Amino acid sequence: MIEFLKQPWPWYIAGPLIGLTVPALLILGNKSFGISSSLRHICASCFPANIPFFKYDWKKEVWNLFFVFGIFLGGVVAIGFLSNPNPIEINPKLASELAGYGITHYDHLVPTDVMSWASLFTLRGFMLMVVGGFLVGFGTRYAGGCTSGHAIMGLSNLQWPSLIATISFMIGGFITANLILPYILSL
Repeated sequence: MIEFLKQPWPWYIAGPLIGLTVPALLILGNKSFGISSSLRHICASCFPANIPFFKYDWKKEVWNLFFVFGIFLGGVVAIGFLSNPNPIEINPKLASELAGYGITHYDHLVPTDVMSWASLFTLRGFMLMVVGGFLVGFGTRYAGGCTSGHAIMGLSNLQWPSLIATISFMIGGFITANLILPYILSL
């Protein structure tokens, strides 16, 4: 059984399990799925101030904090007990393309050539981690939610703004992956 859990799950198992989260949350408590709102709940609970954005009854949304903590705990369990000790396998064509950008270490899930404390102090690392992180946070706030909230919950509820947001996420991802990221990786 443990060997089965250590393997990547195919889309036809993982996808429906993620998709069933939506009706489960709606049936069990009329709750919406989304992760980005948890940061607002944490800020509202830890830093009570006269900031209008944080003035609401965050205790009604405490379930979301337990949900996010469960995701974190699941990650800890997965790394501690279910991690695969073998090196990360990537396509040889991708490996040769990444080698052209100086990315050659695949010992971790994310190459340390890209995401590490040492690379943070390079222009490429700063652009990817700091500027990229800011843009993700800004985009999440501007769109009124994250990709999981819009693409999983919003689309299943047939919400027009979620369709627009999901299409925008996809277009932005294609443009970034094909036009912007190669330029940043070459820095």
